[in-house]
Amino acid sequence: MSAGVPHTSALVVGAGHAGLAISRHLAASSIDHLVVERGEVANSWREERWDSLRLLTPNWQTRVPGLAYDGADPDGYMDMAEVVAFLQRYARVVDPPLETRTTVESVRRNGAGYEVTTDRGVWHAATVVLATGGCNRPKVPAFVAALPDFVESVTPLDYRRPSALPDGGVLVVGASATGVQIADEVHRSGRPVTVAVGEHVRMPRTYRGKDILWWMDRTGLHDERYDEVDDIVRARRVPAPQLVGTPERLTLDLNALTDAGVRLSGRLVGFAGGRAQFSGSLRNKCNLADLKLGRLLDTIDEWIAGQGLEGEVEPVHRFAPTRVEESPPLALDLAAEGIRTVVWATGYEADHSWLHVPVLDHKGRLRHDGGVVSGSPGLYRIGLNFLRRRKSSFIHGAGDDARDLVSHLAAHLGARVPAEVA
Repeated sequence: MSAGVPHTSALVVGAGHAGLAISRHLAASSIDHLVVERGEVANSWREERWDSLRLLTPNWQTRVPGLAYDGADPDGYMDMAEVVAFLQRYARVVDPPLETRTTVESVRRNGAGYEVTTDRGVWHAATVVLATGGCNRPKVPAFVAALPDFVESVTPLDYRRPSALPDGGVLVVGASATGVQIADEVHRSGRPVTVAVGEHVRMPRTYRGKDILWWMDRTGLHDERYDEVDDIVRARRVPAPQLVGTPERLTLDLNALTDAGVRLSGRLVGFAGGRAQFSGSLRNKCNLADLKLGRLLDTIDEWIAGQGLEGEVEPVHRFAPTRVEESPPLALDLAAEGIRTVVWATGYEADHSWLHVPVLDHKGRLRHDGGVVSGSPGLYRIGLNFLRRRKSSFIHGAGDDARDLVSHLAAHLGARVPAEVA
């Protein structure tokens, strides 16, 4: 270890809800640590979300170790200002050893631990926890290079409101949570919108009188572990469900968009000669999403029957199949259709470009076993989709994951593990 270089037992990169939850558990285990954050607490929620966005999860589900929502609207959905305020409050509860406005530039092995280089100095850490979120970098296909010059390319990290887009029509690529919300908002602003639909998860906002996520919690579906599913690689790539948080608890699926006047096409496969080209898979993708929705509702109904709750909730019902026009377009002339913007709601990926440790696969994805990074003892990851449980990517999923990972980290350091953290 270099003389004069500060040392800590654990260095946590990121001060969002997951990083703060890790800090809470580290403190309970009496493990000295440091949390570094490139901006301020909840930086991504402050800087990288569009104006009208609300959480997909109801307020009662907003809970982290040491703090739970206690406001007057448990069935509502927080807007971004409310999320930031909640996390600021959580930071005061946790009171972590925190350095803000500190960007991590590299993490490298150094003996039995790690050398963490930031723009404000170097640290040596016996262990490192990456809590930088899973939505750092939008996924944009390589064929964006063929997009005509008169069409602006926008990612969800760039998008703020419809009025900031160029005049004209909009092609939204992707029909998961982000895609349907942006498509709906842009269309309501008076612009013609086409949505290119690929794989998606159809989900109603409410079912049998309860929020669909209430059922996911109550039935235990959200607690399903990563080592209990047949194909965890596939499960981690499942798109976010078509949910939107509104005071009216509206369901925003493809039928709702069609009813509003949004046009649907198949998956975007490229651009050629100023034309967007689509696959012919729209009907199949919608049928598959409808089938999976039916299976989910069957599971909920079976649980209700098994618990003897039939008389306490609304009756069983099913939703109309997704409507698809007889011959969805296979190509659109962007100029002729007046399309001046493409919004890439095609998902996100985690940015590990500053991680200089041989732990990435050939596609640049982190190799890990439930957040315990493979091949590099003492390195951990939290905040990815289905990291340890189906709920891992939600705010309320961080608590259990943080407990598990700090338990492993403590054992690695030979530290004590508390029986419980409030």
